[in-house]
Parts: sequence; structure tokens; C-alpha cells
Amino acid sequence: MSQARPRPLRVAIAGLGAVGQRVAEALDAGIPGCELVAVAARDKAKAGRMLATLRQPVPALDIAELPPLADLVVECAPAALLPQIVRPFVEAGKKAVVLSAGALLSHEDLIEAARRHGGQIIVPTGAVLGLDAVSAAAEGEIHAVRMITRKPVRGLVGAPYLAEHDIRIEDIREPLRIFQGTPREAAVGFPANLNVAVALSLAGIGPDRTSLEIWADPALTRNTHRIEVEADSASFSMTIENIPSENPKTGRITALSVIACLRKLSAPLRVGT
Repeated sequence: MSQARPRPLRVAIAGLGAVGQRVAEALDAGIPGCELVAVAARDKAKAGRMLATLRQPVPALDIAELPPLADLVVECAPAALLPQIVRPFVEAGKKAVVLSAGALLSHEDLIEAARRHGGQIIVPTGAVLGLDAVSAAAEGEIHAVRMITRKPVRGLVGAPYLAEHDIRIEDIREPLRIFQGTPREAAVGFPANLNVAVALSLAGIGPDRTSLEIWADPALTRNTHRIEVEADSASFSMTIENIPSENPKTGRITALSVIACLRKLSAPLRVGT
């Protein structure tokens, strides 16, 4: 007697920028075990035109309309909207894939809400590699984690930290270190840029013990991250050079990381922790 197939996981996307659109297209093309049911976007008319090109068009809605329709939300929106997107899902015992990891540091009550109600917040690997190795090392003792981020100037222009400290980078001719501190500090000053550093810190020794440098480099065309880890189980370093998406603050690999994350949710073979 054959068993009935389980119902696909109903997925909603909050935000239809470069990442959200790529994830929507992948879901429409087919991710086993997942089904796109709705999208929330600020410009519904523009979103509706994009969604109409899908094989299985879905509605463009307000954020508040998503929770009853979906089992999981993919947050691809401005960081300020994180609580509004994530809270209703985790309080209903559902899942939220979060790209604005930096905003989690100022909304840690969302993690407690997920714990209390049986929900789950998933931070995908995104634009930084090696989170599996860092998570494994954290099961032992990590002595130090250092991250050095180098970005093209246009990917950093407009960051609140630069305005607050009167740092002008538009006309620099050589690499300039514009920040040295922790991911917690950077998450406030660079909300659109440093989700990768926060994700690294959450996988390892936390946002207050992880060391971070940010450099603006006029010669670069790619977002570059180098990670150095010293632990009782291993010492390792990793470097990744990400090709920017249509949004210069976000690498192309970020959307692909979300797609890989969704594919793992019901895959018969899962590689990686």
C-alpha cells in the first residue's frame, strides 16, 4: 500500500528585491517539498508584474497577510521590518529564514519567542563560507574568530556609521579601513552590509567576542571576506570573493544560499550540518 505524499511546505517571501526575486523564480521552477504561495512587497504593482511571469503566479500582499497562508517565510526585506515579518511565524510555531541576521542582535526576543512557541529561525550561510566548520568548532572551545571584510566603495556608501563618523569614501584612491570592532557594533553602523559577520558570530563565539575589520577598497569589484579561527579542535582560515548582485550591497551567492537551504529542508540526502 503506497503512502500519501506529505503536503509541500508552503513558502512566503517577504521582500522582492534581487534576492527575493531569485528565490521566487527558483521556487516556481521547482524545489522538492516546497511551494511558493505568496510574496509581500512594498510596490505591489511592480511585484505583481514580476510575479505574473511565473509559471504559477502568486499574489503580492501585505506582510500581515502572509502568516495564515504559509508554513515558512523567507525574509529578504529591510532590517527594520524583521520583527514584523518573523514574530507572527515563530509565535505560530512556524519557521523563518532570516537574511537580516544583524537585526537579530537588537531583537533577541524573537529567538526566545521561537523557543517558547516551537518555532525556528534559520540563518542561511549567505555570503560567507565555513559556518559548518565554525559551528562544529563551537561544540569544543574556540579561542578566537577574526573576520576581515573588504568591499567596493559603492557597496558601502550610505552606511550610517560613515555618516556618524564623517568618513567620506567616494573619492578614496587606496584601501581604507573604516571600521574595527565587533559584529554587534557593526550591525548598527552597517545594517545592509554586515549580516555575514553576525551570522559568523552566532555560529561561533558570539557577537561581542568576534573581531571584525571593514575595509573600503576602490580597486575591488567583489565583496571579499576572510575568516580566521583558532580552536582547540582546529585552526583554519577561509576567503571568499562574492560577485555582487543587482544590489551592490548583496552578493549573488546570498540568494543561492537561501535556495540551497530550502532544498535541504526535505531532501533525502542532506550534506553539511
